[in-house]
Amino acid sequence: MKLSMADKLVKDLTVQDAFVIPIFGGIHIAESVAVSWVVMGILVALAIWLTHDMKVRNPGKRQLAVEAFVTWLEKTIKGMLGPDAEEYAEYLMTVILFIGLSNIIGLLGMKPPTKDLDVTVALAGMSIVLIEAAGIKRKGVGGWLKSFTKPVGIVTPINILEVFIRPLSLCMRLFGNVLGSYVIMTLIENLIPVGVPLLFSFYFDIFDGFIQAYVFVFLTSLFIAEAAEITPEEPKKKKHRVRKSKRKAIAAAA
Repeated sequence: MKLSMADKLVKDLTVQDAFVIPIFGGIHIAESVAVSWVVMGILVALAIWLTHDMKVRNPGKRQLAVEAFVTWLEKTIKGMLGPDAEEYAEYLMTVILFIGLSNIIGLLGMKPPTKDLDVTVALAGMSIVLIEAAGIKRKGVGGWLKSFTKPVGIVTPINILEVFIRPLSLCMRLFGNVLGSYVIMTLIENLIPVGVPLLFSFYFDIFDGFIQAYVFVFLTSLFIAEAAEITPEEPKKKKHRVRKSKRKAIAAAA
């Protein structure tokens, strides 16, 4: 029985099981999870292939190209994070590569895992945990809790609500854009199956896919930079602690 365009679109948008692991009564592995594993496998395989046989002297063209790309990407992300949060650059570099490849995996005939809300929720959840952890690491638990009362105590409920709004904004923006692009490309492929989809694919699958990966990482880096930013009073407190420890050391030596 031939499916209508609407039925086919609904079927394509439905997250189906890729396979079932026959243990504990059957563990259902969603298609988005399986494709995510494929994306991770591709990234690991590329990392191994591109970094093996690296040389300090007389490096090859492949090594020079990889080093130039990694240096550019690291510099770009560290520029977004600022000097107080550069230590989180490696995580965001991994995230942008994962999301970017996930968004264009449709070119290989697979469904992008980022069109599954569960995947984008997980990515946003990891990012928001890192954001709050960066704030706690920089300010301490007390300083992190106190930051919710700034600039004035009356905005505390809004600042607390922001903790939950940020991951919602991250996941829904990524999910909505990827899903929208996937729907448009599916409609184009059904209406004009030859030639035209290839042209639109350059925008919806490639350009828009990388743009969404960049936007996700850009917003996450801004939130981390804000959480890890050193406030004007912090350096004074640090200097006071240093002077106090010096006085203790001198007193002990005396």
